Amino acid sequence: MQLTESYKRLKKNQFLFEELVKRDFKQKYKRTILGMGWSILSPLLTLLVLKLVFGFYFGRHIEHYTIYLFCGNLLFSYFKESTTAGMNSLMSNASIFSKINVPKYLFLFSKNVSTLINFGLTLAIFFAFVFFDNIAFGLHFFMLIFPIGCLILFNLGMGLILSALFVFFRDIGYLYSIFTMLLMYMSAIFYDINIVPEQFRFLFYFNPIYCYIEYFRDIVIQAQIPGMLYHCLCLIYALLAYVIGYLIYKKNNHKFLYYV
Repeated sequence: MQLTESYKRLKKNQFLFEELVKRDFKQKYKRTILGMGWSILSPLLTLLVLKLVFGFYFGRHIEHYTIYLFCGNLLFSYFKESTTAGMNSLMSNASIFSKINVPKYLFLFSKNVSTLINFGLTLAIFFAFVFFDNIAFGLHFFMLIFPIGCLILFNLGMGLILSALFVFFRDIGYLYSIFTMLLMYMSAIFYDINIVPEQFRFLFYFNPIYCYIEYFRDIVIQAQIPGMLYHCLCLIYALLAYVIGYLIYKKNNHKFLYYV
């Protein structure tokens, strides 16, 4: 879906889209005591576990290790939640689009908005941690908009790819959980890539999630803006994922009804 075309169709189906977002957000916390509190508590508990497990081994050699961990966990958790929800977006809404003619990517986009809200809540807590860790805020923090924007587009693209594949191959659900676990260890969330032999470090830059995490860390911890080549790399990953997802949807859109 070209972005302009997608936006026009979203405006046309704005009411349905808003209702889907509300439904997805409510379902996430249905029958929970803390409700939205889990949006804040869950990443904090994960951060605590990572700090306890890896802090002794890696924390002594990494400046502002808590923030270092939080950066990695924040972006990776958003990626995982967004793409996992996106993967299931078509199958979980098959009863709707099999009866009503609506753009099928609406369900994917609504999932992404719901996860983006959770990400925003966690991001606010992250900034509180940055403040209490005596890291100075500056105008360079506004550059965080770039990796966040790239990650949003990348998640949408991956969601388009995964949701389409999941309709035809249910095995994708099992394989993706294994893939995300592997990706977590390959994204340098709790360690510095300097522990890896120098000749292999370039491999990390083939991982889009690592690139977005490292951009965050450069801005927040190092107080420096990455170079233009790094910006291009982040943007290329985002656009590539979206374009591939768009082409897969365009090619298979009419087939989804026969497999749900």
